[in-house]
Order: sequence, then C-alpha cells, then structure tokens
Amino acid sequence: MDKQASDARPVLEGPDIARVLTRIAHEIVERAKGADDVVLLGIPTRGVHLAQRLADKLEQITERKVPCGSLDITMYRDDLRMHPPRALARTEIPGDDIDGKLVVLVDDVLFSGRTIRAALDALNDIGRPRAVQLAVLVDRGHRELPIRADYVGKNLPTSLRETVKVQLAEEDGRDTVLLGAKPAAR
Repeated sequence: MDKQASDARPVLEGPDIARVLTRIAHEIVERAKGADDVVLLGIPTRGVHLAQRLADKLEQITERKVPCGSLDITMYRDDLRMHPPRALARTEIPGDDIDGKLVVLVDDVLFSGRTIRAALDALNDIGRPRAVQLAVLVDRGHRELPIRADYVGKNLPTSLRETVKVQLAEEDGRDTVLLGAKPAAR
C-alpha cells in the first residue's frame, strides 16, 4: 500500500457503498417513474463498475434489464496538454442508441465538474438523449463549472489539500472511499 493510502481514513466501506447504490437506484426509479427508457453510461474507470452495479440493482427493483455501457471522455478533456498521454478507454453504447432516452452518467467522484463537461461533449457526438442526469458515489465540492449531480451517494466536503480515493473490488480488490492529505509538492 502506498504512503498516501496508508495515511488516508475510510469514509465509506463496502456495506456503505452497497447501501448508497441501492438508494440511488431507488431514486432513479422514482424520478424516472420506472426505468423503461433509462440507459446507464459509466465514465471509465470506476464509473463503469458503479454503473454496472446500479444496473444490477435497477434490475432487482424493476425486474427489467437496464442497458448499461461506458463513455470514454479522454479526447474531450480540456487538460490533455497538461498531463502525460493516457490510453483510450472504450465507449460502449448498449442497445439501439441513446436518442430519446434518459441517460444517467455515472462517475465515482464529482470534483471540478470538468470530467462531466467532457462527458456531455462526448455524449453530444453520439446522439440526442431526451434528458441527461448524473449519479456520483461522492460529491466533494469545489466546482469550477455549473454542474451538479442528480444522485449523490455521499456529500463529502473537503479542502483542496485533501484527496478522495475510491477503490472498488473490480479494480482494487476492495470497496472503500478514502479521504487523505494531498502529497506535498516536490
């Protein structure tokens, strides 16, 4: 385990994450008056796993399979020049398309809003949904753009000197959300 992770404290553990995803699934069903035209699109990497978990919970609630895919936003980011090159992820649009559907974007942490802005741009190139909503596991504040989540697992006010790290079993071998201090600049 790296030093940063060892200094971090858990704010959500596995059972908490499962519980908030169940709540979010119920909120989606309530707001959408069912899930007939709902499509979940996870933002890689951890948003894809969260979207699949939400799809499973929605299927348990509605007894109907909810389409779930992924939306790669890499080429839509406004910080490509400021970071080293990154590998492209896959965009997978389930079913026919997203035209006329209620698309719920799913991500792990909402911070500045720039990732979601990039996701909206990417979505615009794919089709024209009836509406777009946002579900996040953690909203940590500090928005730089006028974007807010429709469904939030946990509001976690943080300072800019803190980091939020989401770990999911599919990627990291365990489910937890860690809050820690940002490493000192070198």
